[in-house]
Amino acid sequence: MVKIGIIGGSGLDDPRILTNPRETGIETPYGMPSSLIKEGKIDGVDIALIARHGRKHTIPPTQVNFRANICALKKIGCTHILATTACGSLREEIKRGDLVILDQFIDFTRHRKVTFHEEFEPEKARHTPMADPFSKELRKILTDACRELNLKHHDKGTVITIEGPRFSTKAESKMFRIWGADVINMSIAPEAILANEIGIPYAAIAMCTDYDCWKEDEEPVSWDEILKIFTQNIEKVTNLLTHVTKKVEIKCRI
Repeated sequence: MVKIGIIGGSGLDDPRILTNPRETGIETPYGMPSSLIKEGKIDGVDIALIARHGRKHTIPPTQVNFRANICALKKIGCTHILATTACGSLREEIKRGDLVILDQFIDFTRHRKVTFHEEFEPEKARHTPMADPFSKELRKILTDACRELNLKHHDKGTVITIEGPRFSTKAESKMFRIWGADVINMSIAPEAILANEIGIPYAAIAMCTDYDCWKEDEEPVSWDEILKIFTQNIEKVTNLLTHVTKKVEIKCRI
């Protein structure tokens, strides 16, 4: 049976896309998740939605309890996770409002808990493979759906996740481009790491809202601009989510 966890990012903290919604509180060994989990259905498929930064966006990126969020989705029975996030573009060809179906990350965070293992049992060390951190099966479902819906998107992209809540300096932004990052955000790498470690296929839909601060002919990123662009384009993400849930259930039954 398939149950999809949806992690709502900036601008998508409490979408009204579920039928028969109910709220569930889940306590984990790592503390409480960012919000109550809103359970319901989309097109008959079981969904559990969590607001990454809290329903009123009160939790800064570094303070998000990623371990509790992922563990709570596991405890409530989620078999797959679809995450949404706002991101900054580090490439000319990735425009405001474009969707990027991420395939790689660079983790530039320094203060996050990115493993469930505080210690190993004797002779039972566990090191999670991370060569391909985003589920290829989920990514294909998402990219196919983007084409079906005629959404401007990019089939792949490397996200660099920074600490936050501050934005990059120009020197950092230019460095990230040299490193090969295509977009930048403050959340995805820790989530992807933990989802892989706990054994849940994970994919992320990133919406470009700005150009960080590398582009000389653009104003540097601001929070108001992120919310403005995301709000203008949020229907793309919700349409994509509602379009793919049944496809995930059909193609990923376990």
